[in-house]
Amino acid sequence: MKTPQLTSLKKRIVHPARTTIAAVLSLLAARVVGLPEVYWAPISTMIVMQSTLGAALTISWHRWVGTALGSAAGALLVTCLGPSLIAFGVGVFGTGLLCAALRLDRPAYRFAGITLTVIMLVAHTEPVWVMAIHRFAEVSLGIAVGVIVTVLWPEQQPRHAHIHDQEHPTKQPNEQRGQPGKL
Repeated sequence: MKTPQLTSLKKRIVHPARTTIAAVLSLLAARVVGLPEVYWAPISTMIVMQSTLGAALTISWHRWVGTALGSAAGALLVTCLGPSLIAFGVGVFGTGLLCAALRLDRPAYRFAGITLTVIMLVAHTEPVWVMAIHRFAEVSLGIAVGVIVTVLWPEQQPRHAHIHDQEHPTKQPNEQRGQPGKL
């Protein structure tokens, strides 16, 4: 006989269990591949794991594209202009303009800016292009593991959420109770 408390506890444990398994798999994969800064893979995995499958695919796309743009822009700017304040400012603004021109959403720009910052401002011993390629590989591996685990072990949504979404997909919860939506 299941008690409501036991059922509730099981539901609260599933998400941390999925996230932990995915993060550990990501870390192991990064170590096996021999990536130098393996922590970027589980960080990316944990970002992906915080979402449902549809949202995970969207955030994964934004993170992947943003990381690619930030890695390339950061390495190009350090190679051409050096790691200066002006080059950094040009990079942050330039990736914003590029994301806007490509009609990428703000999350892609956010990830591009984060990656650009890491590439341009973190001290490194290897050539900047090597660091940029490693960063892209580490993040890409983490994204892939997160998406695979999300596909193979999707998080169950509460039944009332599915019923609510199907009945009134465009209405806010307050609007369904006769209250206007709050902005």
